[in-house]
Amino acid sequence: MTTSLLKGQNAALMAGQVTFTVAAANPAVDVSALLLGSNGKVRSDNDLVFYNHPAQDGVRVSDHTVTADLDRIPSGVATVVLVASVDPLQPGAVFTTAPRASIAQAGTAGMAFTAPDFTDRETVVVLAELYRLGDGWKVRAVGQGYASGLAGLATDYGVDIDDDASTSTPPASAVPAQAGPAAGETVNLSKIQRQAPALLEPARQAGQALVNRGIANRRAAVYLILDHDYHMEEMYESFAVQAFAERVLALSANLDDDGTVPVVFSSGREPFLEEIRLDNYRGRIGQLHTQVDWGWGNVADAMRCMVSHYQESGAADPAFVIIQVGDEPWDKSEVRSLLQNTATLGVFWLFVGFGRGKLAFYKNLNASASASFNNVAFYDASKNPGSVPGDRFYTGLIEAFGKWMKP
Repeated sequence: MTTSLLKGQNAALMAGQVTFTVAAANPAVDVSALLLGSNGKVRSDNDLVFYNHPAQDGVRVSDHTVTADLDRIPSGVATVVLVASVDPLQPGAVFTTAPRASIAQAGTAGMAFTAPDFTDRETVVVLAELYRLGDGWKVRAVGQGYASGLAGLATDYGVDIDDDASTSTPPASAVPAQAGPAAGETVNLSKIQRQAPALLEPARQAGQALVNRGIANRRAAVYLILDHDYHMEEMYESFAVQAFAERVLALSANLDDDGTVPVVFSSGREPFLEEIRLDNYRGRIGQLHTQVDWGWGNVADAMRCMVSHYQESGAADPAFVIIQVGDEPWDKSEVRSLLQNTATLGVFWLFVGFGRGKLAFYKNLNASASASFNNVAFYDASKNPGSVPGDRFYTGLIEAFGKWMKP
């Protein structure tokens, strides 16, 4: 029997050899793999494994098959990325239906993954990732398309692709060096085009949501607080939190052009403050959260940490603090008190709920007319926000914030 994986879903692998086979009816594809360090980047250009460099550190490519010997992959490699790209001998060809990836290991049931259909003229797709977890390996179904071709993929993962097209690089005319505002855009997203092209489409979706809400020309400093309670472990392992942070980063590019979002992990101990940027976002949440103990989320302390950072930054623009929550806080009275005390500081708090916990406290923050907060809102992003289409996600994310921002 073959198990079908959904986008974002993961499964455990046994030690030994695992084989990925890619099938695509149209257009014809090339298959390659990337070996990434713990920073989400290749260690050198040799970590791009393709038909002109078919083997590297236990990973080899042959025709439409990638074989990874998990026992031979060096400890410095944290992730192996499986990539399918349109054959460069088919100029103008793009993906509409995604290729199918079949995953096989001796002695186990097979797995398969087909990403949702593409609509934005993607020419490259990251189909799956092998990643280390403790002493073992897991596979994750990804399905991330790139309209900017291999050049966009290379930018994200740190590969230096030559201009001679020897690695299937699309013509230079297909990838503008600096993309100005597209029709209807009020923010120049050229920085994303250069540094994080995979975020270009969500950034445009976020920008359109701001236009629809009438605040496209307003600016704000975006902050992110992430729940690091025990019950969130599955959400981190499945990359749901990583995907959520990427969407917040894409929104930030429209509101604050520094390409950086301060991130606080809320756990049982002191809040852990770091940042996610356009030039380091790949796998960033996974790298950071392993430095934080699991615990019962101390939401109030995390909020105080954000307020201190915002005040010390000297920012003139208001702050939009997005707080991901997966369950009720244990410090409810402190949270309420902090919301009351920050009402005049130019800070808008958006609690975003996803996961399997109880969220009644956050849903009811403004239920009482006598104790409501004009700078606080709640957005239920479902158990898995990655399943929410981008346009609907951003509409829900900024709806209340947009009302608060309007003069």
